Amino acid sequence: MAQMTGAAITGLGAYRPSRLITNEEISEEAGVTPEWIEERTGIRSRYRSGPEESVVMMAAEAGGKALAMANVDPSEVDLVILASATKKDRIPGGAPEVASRIGITATGAFDLNAACAGFAYSIGIAANEIRMGGARNVLVVGAEQLSRFIDPEDPATYVIFGDGAGAAVVSPAEVDGISPTVWGSDGSRSDILGTKWDANGREFAKMDGPLVYRWSTKNVPRVARKVCAFAGIELSDIDWFVPHQANLRIVDQLAEILQIPDEKVAKDIVDTGNTSAASVPLALSRLYESGRTTPGDRVMLLGFGAGLAYAGQIIRMP
Repeated sequence: MAQMTGAAITGLGAYRPSRLITNEEISEEAGVTPEWIEERTGIRSRYRSGPEESVVMMAAEAGGKALAMANVDPSEVDLVILASATKKDRIPGGAPEVASRIGITATGAFDLNAACAGFAYSIGIAANEIRMGGARNVLVVGAEQLSRFIDPEDPATYVIFGDGAGAAVVSPAEVDGISPTVWGSDGSRSDILGTKWDANGREFAKMDGPLVYRWSTKNVPRVARKVCAFAGIELSDIDWFVPHQANLRIVDQLAEILQIPDEKVAKDIVDTGNTSAASVPLALSRLYESGRTTPGDRVMLLGFGAGLAYAGQIIRMP
């Protein structure tokens, strides 16, 4: 058996589409007011991709930036994981093309669909591969194009979802910078968040907002406490809380239940909307870009959503 080693995130990258959609622009289409949108979701704007901005293209852009920050050459990457639920073509998977676009050749590459928890799931897999010596470096990307699945006649989804990609490089480290991952699911509730087909054969995102809120605020705090237990720390020891950016009301309620100070909570949802598997890495990247973090800061990543799947871990900030 290969000698075990520590694993840590060494690079971050983000891609936000060029088209920023404000509440004022979207309100008339959705038949609601800008104030209605912000009051119910906390969102002021979201990004929507153009014709040339596919899931694969956005993922490759974010991944390239993460490799540059980590100072890792594409030839040194042995595994690429693409967390996504919205790639247009289901076959083939997008990860091999993402790798090829970046210049990574003959690498392991696969897609992972755990919806909004996909990035946290993928970080857990990547860290295990590094620790067991199965890869020198792993590129993890969360990328979504949710604008393909939104219905103007359903304000609950039309005003929330956005597009984008966020990436991280996971590399060997002398001191482990990624805690064991806590993950799970509740398939008995899978009907409250997903996609449905209309009479014209088009697939739309559908969710029961109140049930999602109640499930999240009841169950996710328990997961967060378990994440800390797995990491051997207390909730008060974390420097930053980066949950899935589902809805600002959910983010704020989780922080209140867990007694995490507001200044330690990522709120990328306000400017970026809900981007499913891309939301945690986009929020993490923005936190890094803001200059408010210090290398070694403890960050709780916590993804949860359709499935109902959830996953989380404590990472050290690069």
